[in-house]
Formats: sequence, structure tokens, C-alpha cells
Amino acid sequence: MGYKEMYQEWLDNPYFDEETKKELQGIAGDEKEIEERFYMDLEFGTAGLRGVIGAGTNRMNVYTVRKATQGLANYICSVNGQERGVAIAYDSRRMSPEFADVAALCLAGNGIKAYVFESLRPTPELSYAVRKLGCIAGINITASHNPPEYNGYKVYWEDGAQITPPHDAGIMAEVKKVTDYAAVKTMELDAAKEAGLYQVIGSDIDDPYIGELKKLVLHQDCIDQVGAEMKIVYTPLHGTGNIPVCRVLKELGFPNVYVVPEQELPDGEFPTVSYPNPEAAEAFELGLALGKKVDADLILATDPDADRLGVYVKDSKTGEYHSLTGNMSGCLIGDYVIGQRKEINGLPEDGAFIRSIVSTNMADAIAKHYGIRLIEVLTGFKFIGQKILEFEKTGKGTYLFGMEESYGCLTGTYARDKDAIVASMTLCEAAAYYKTKGMTLWDAMLAMYEKYGYYRDDVTSITLKGIEGLAKIQEIMNTLRENAPSEIGAYKVTAVRDYKNETITDTASGAVKPTGLPSSNVLYYEMTDDAWVCVRPSGTEPKVKFYLGVKGNSLSDAEEKSAALSKAVLAMIEKI
Repeated sequence: MGYKEMYQEWLDNPYFDEETKKELQGIAGDEKEIEERFYMDLEFGTAGLRGVIGAGTNRMNVYTVRKATQGLANYICSVNGQERGVAIAYDSRRMSPEFADVAALCLAGNGIKAYVFESLRPTPELSYAVRKLGCIAGINITASHNPPEYNGYKVYWEDGAQITPPHDAGIMAEVKKVTDYAAVKTMELDAAKEAGLYQVIGSDIDDPYIGELKKLVLHQDCIDQVGAEMKIVYTPLHGTGNIPVCRVLKELGFPNVYVVPEQELPDGEFPTVSYPNPEAAEAFELGLALGKKVDADLILATDPDADRLGVYVKDSKTGEYHSLTGNMSGCLIGDYVIGQRKEINGLPEDGAFIRSIVSTNMADAIAKHYGIRLIEVLTGFKFIGQKILEFEKTGKGTYLFGMEESYGCLTGTYARDKDAIVASMTLCEAAAYYKTKGMTLWDAMLAMYEKYGYYRDDVTSITLKGIEGLAKIQEIMNTLRENAPSEIGAYKVTAVRDYKNETITDTASGAVKPTGLPSSNVLYYEMTDDAWVCVRPSGTEPKVKFYLGVKGNSLSDAEEKSAALSKAVLAMIEKI
């Protein structure tokens, strides 16, 4: 059935409600819009669904959510997991509570119990809840840091991580098999509750989750000593982080937490920012203003589902606030946690620091310094979660810390996704520890550069929307795959990693060895002077991303080299 016929089907079929039909009647005659909404089914990828909210097969709506859930239910039944139930959480976005209930009632219609949070909760708490409740799976309704017109549907498996092989492929196959929207099962809410198939959860998960975080504190003595002197500005960016972040900081002994009032309350329109991303400077405008007003030691921002943390730290010498990239904050937290664990109890012989392939090489330097293993995984925190599970199953390997450049990290193994709540807590603890040594977090960061090297990492991207954009992204990847550059900017390419073909090719000898990682549409160029460039299509947005890293002799030297390499990468892409 073509997109025009599918559009008409939604208008004619009594299964679709009148509000949906009214929205679709409003685009009658707009050929491009009709095509965009109906030329394909919203793709259920390895993380689930993500898309613009609206009517149509290529949009996030109650029908596409219910269809995806029916596929998930079918898979759960195929592996005999239906008795264990599914945990469901949601964030502050438009339609998030509605999509959560639609998913829960579809599961109930299939005889699978749903544990639904009473109100919005952070992504990492959903990860924790799956394991705490012994569920077979979890669903989180969120589009993370995307613009307000988006929402998403992430699927987790019993280990608390987002789905990985073989379950991702199995679930995707079942979702594809569901072609008739009207044949999808559901149940009335009252009937589901009466049948014991819909259970509301809240403090019974909140309290033990916060308890797990507090167990990870290494220096309560330092918090007791200087916590009351510290001033922390925090913004949840209209999302889920406010209650848990403020709670854990208060309970540990940080009484002076100033929440940005304009961004405190949940709001799916995100009225104070164009999009709620703690990687973006505009997300910190209000926080920085408040920080300067109260003379804050550090300024924190979490994204709407509170798995990513953005940070500004104060330079006591100049009074300036410096932003920390995800690589910088990740390494700062990782170095503190690993270093202090070594000081207090020593490190296990099989200890490991896990990072994604697009994260900073500073992590490698930290791991080398502490004599622990550095493990690279594909982009996506689920692969870090997969490694934790592997350690548990085999008894070989001890997880010490994991991070991604995309402002996400995890201390501890209570969850299997990045957690901005624990990152906020640990960074404040580290700030207290360094304060007792007469240092700020910025001083600690500068000391790390001196110790490990002046690593500078950056990411740039090109947004290519719609059908044409999808084709262009594919063209860029194909061209680079078939014609690998011999040099980029001032650097010679020494090896090409093609993760799709699972090969690493030495450019000098032509020798080929396996990547050792699953197939993924990613290209990575190792270059001279510890520089690198990685190219991959975004899994959540219509973008192709270019990650890069350099090592300089000083902060300014590294910044100059990074800017020059970024310019060279974009010039290379413009020729395609």
C-alpha cells in the first residue's frame, strides 16, 4: 500500500479516533507532508522508537506506540517471560503519560503485568526498577534531549540495559510482523487493575534507588566537613531530575542547592530553551546568571530524562565559570572514583574502565595510570551495560566506571544506563573532597591535563531531515567507506576502522584485523599524534555526527588543533 492509500486508510478506518482524523484532514492537499507522515512505518530500531509526535505511520502517536508494544508482547511471550511483567516510566514530554498507559494496557491485553510509575521518573531509575522488580523488560517513554515536538519509546531487557543482541533483533522482527493496527490487543484501565495486570509504583522504588546511590559515597567525611559551605546551582531543564537530585544532595549534606526557578517545573514545551540539551550553551544561560548571583561553586544541568549531566565549574582565580564537556566531566568523575577507591581499599586486579569508541583517549591514559583495563564498546550505554552483565556471568572483570562522550556516565552497577543523578552526586562529593585540599573542580581538571596530557575532543554534526536527508546521510557513509581519506587536516590516517565490516586496516601495511565488536555503521580513522576522527549517523536524530580528538601541549594548543581538525572534517564532507 502506497503512502496515499495509507493516508486514506487512516481517514476511513473507524479504528482511528476523530481527533486523529481531524489532524489528517488538516493536511489534505499537502502532498509532501502526507508523504512524510505515511511513506514508512516509524522505524523500531535497536533502542525502540523516536520521532515527531503526530498522526501517521511515521509519527509518534497512540497507534504506533500500541503497535510497537504488541510486537514487544509477542516477543516476551515467545521467550516465556510473560509472568515476570514489564516496568514502565515516562518523562515530562507531551503525551508521555498517555503513551505509558497505552503501552501498559496493551501489555495487560496480552496477559503481561505492567508496573507503571505514578508520575515522571528519570531513565536510570527505570533501569534500576527492571532489576529490582525482576521484570523481563522495561519501557521508558522519553525522547531524551530532542526538541519538544519529539517523543520516544525505549525498550530495556531483564538486565536493566537497553536491548542488545539477540533480543533487539527478535523484538524488531516481531514489531515488523504487526501490520494491522486494529488487531492490536488492549484492555480498559479498570479491568487491568482488577485483573492485577496494572500496578502503580513510586516510593517503593524511589527509596531503595536513592539508597543505592548513597552507598557509593567514598568521602562522607569531606561532605560533613565542607558540604555546608558549598553552593550548588542546579537545573532539571523542565524534566525529571529535580526531585531525586535535590533529595540525594540534601540527604548527603549539601544544604545550599539553588534550583533555577524558571526551569524547575516539568514542562514538555521546554519554554526557556530551543531544545533541552545540557550539551548546549543556551541551556545554561539562566543557571549561569543564578550561579553568578549566589557565587556558586558549580552549576549542574540534567536533560529531561536525567541520564545526561552538563557542568560548569568555577575558576576561583578569575571568578569565571568553565564548561566541562561530557569527556571532561566523565574523566573528572572517573579519575576521582577510581583514584579514591585505590586509596581507600585498593583496586581489583581485573578492574575495568569502559568507554564508548567515540569517547576521549584521556580515559585510556587514566586506565593506564591506575593499571586497570580499558575496554572500548560501541556507542550506546547499553553496550557498557552488556559488559557489566558479562562480568557478572563469567566472574571475570570488575566494573569500576563507564562513560560516553555524550555527557553520560555510571558509577556502580545498581543500574545499567547512564545516570545523571549519581553523576551530580559524585561530582558534588568530588568538589567537597577537592575543597578540603584547597582545590576547586577546575583546579582538579587542570591537574589532570598536566598528569595525563592535554586531550581535546569535540563533536560536530550535519542535520539532514526527511527522505532526501536520509539518502544523503547514506551517501556520505558509502563514499567515505569506499574512498577512505589518507589524511585529514594536518594528520595522516594510520588505520581505518570500519565497524560495519568489522575490520581494522593498517594503512601502511594493508594488514587487516577484526574490530572485535558487533557490526555498526561507523567509520573511525586513527591518525598521527594521537588524533582521531569518527563518523556515524545519529541513532536518535536526522544527523550525521563527526567526533574528533587531538592531544596538545597546552589547553590553548589543543583547542587550536581541535578547531583546525573540525574545519578540515567539514571541508572533506562538503566535497561529497
